[in-house]
Amino acid sequence: MATVTETEAGTMVAPRTYGLFIDGAEEVPADDVIERVAPGTGRVVARYTNATTGDMERAIRAARRAFDEGPWPHLTGMDRGRMILRFAEGLKANRDRLAEIEAEEVGKPIRMARGDVDNSVGMFEFAAGLAMSMHGDIHTNLGDDFVGLVTREPAGVAGLVTPWNFPLLLLAQKLPFAIGAGCTTVAKPASVTAGTTLEVARIAAEVGLPAGVYNVVTGGGGKVGRYLAESHDVDMVSFTGSTDTGRQVIEASKANLKRVSMELGGKSANIVLDDADLDDAIDGVMFGIFFNTGQCCVSGSRLLVQESIADAFLARLVDRVRALKVGPPLDESNDLGAIIHEEHLGKILEYVEVARHDGSRILTGGDRLTDGACADGIFMCPTVIDDVRPESRVFQEEIFGPVLAVTRFNDVEEAIRLANDVEYGLGNTVWTKNIDRAMRVARAVRSGTCWVNTTIDGAPQLPGGGTRASGFGREMGQAGFDEFTEVKTIQIRLGKRKPYFAL
Repeated sequence: MATVTETEAGTMVAPRTYGLFIDGAEEVPADDVIERVAPGTGRVVARYTNATTGDMERAIRAARRAFDEGPWPHLTGMDRGRMILRFAEGLKANRDRLAEIEAEEVGKPIRMARGDVDNSVGMFEFAAGLAMSMHGDIHTNLGDDFVGLVTREPAGVAGLVTPWNFPLLLLAQKLPFAIGAGCTTVAKPASVTAGTTLEVARIAAEVGLPAGVYNVVTGGGGKVGRYLAESHDVDMVSFTGSTDTGRQVIEASKANLKRVSMELGGKSANIVLDDADLDDAIDGVMFGIFFNTGQCCVSGSRLLVQESIADAFLARLVDRVRALKVGPPLDESNDLGAIIHEEHLGKILEYVEVARHDGSRILTGGDRLTDGACADGIFMCPTVIDDVRPESRVFQEEIFGPVLAVTRFNDVEEAIRLANDVEYGLGNTVWTKNIDRAMRVARAVRSGTCWVNTTIDGAPQLPGGGTRASGFGREMGQAGFDEFTEVKTIQIRLGKRKPYFAL
């Protein structure tokens, strides 16, 4: 295995090496490290400290001390907002570096990684405004001698657990909202894609974020992640990841009944009705499943297409899919990048075999790519599977790869029933030019988000999250900010008390 990386210019550079970031300082890397082999090239690109539970305890103590004794929770909202804006400027200044790290470690195309950085900047900027305008309510109509105050206070120490597919963007959906509310934080990134989370810690030090407000501990989720969820000194956990791991976090958090926010798996449907703009729908369906190589919790992994247009729609779709370029992430021309690791590719290919066994038709793809620029990495052909039955595992289970499962329907009612016929409820999409049908579907599908004539779209102002097995709680928007606050009621009686008991 190579222990150096090679730039496009041909010079050799050592892998990026990181220590933990605790109490405002980056520590010397430990001897026990996790090596990240880039899935797009097969080269070692980073080494992270494989932390112990003792390391996590030190980070939690730093965050606890910063909340209980430090200045951060007591600053004005304006001051916290200004700091977060400086943070956003730091992200902008490091855009190219952050994008390259994200592309290498995750395997995603570089142009998509740049988009992740830009969207992360927007999250910080919006959260800064929410910090500046954070407020409570006052009730003055309770009588002349009674006033009620409803205040919002920071929830305390927040654990931020993020997955491997969008390390920076999903951190940005948590961190600025948490610190904007006045919380202090301990971040636990996925063990194989921790680079940008640690780069953000370096930016935090550069812009002057007080010590202990943002701490980063790297390592296995089963060890240090569980310790974070179990700790009595952590007041809440914001988790993004698989449904199975989310259940483990909920179980671990029960010891002190801490609040948890869960953004979990999905099996989103792209519903194409017969009156849709088909050019838009084809492009949207492709984006919905092949964005980030299908490794996205809100991927439109099920295509529900009306029977009357299905054959023509699929013929055009498959032609477009076959023209997509797959290859190393730093090649600007590639549309799809690498699969995160070999084990995950094996899981995806197993689902393709399940589809074959079920009698579904592989219209394109279904295989690993090993030729040319793909020879040294972990790549898969974009795949479209037709005639997938609702009872099939391919229809019901999250594949998390570039595999589109196609099921046909006859009318709107059947489309809604099929869309809801899974345990998940994260996002769905409907393509139609009829506003009545659009609203009928949007209201009837059981998911935290429904897109109409767009997909995997959004803005920092709009909350996102799931229902059912896709979790609970919200990120982004005012609702995402409020997740990191506690509501307190202060009741004030004026004047002399009227005796309740006779004197």
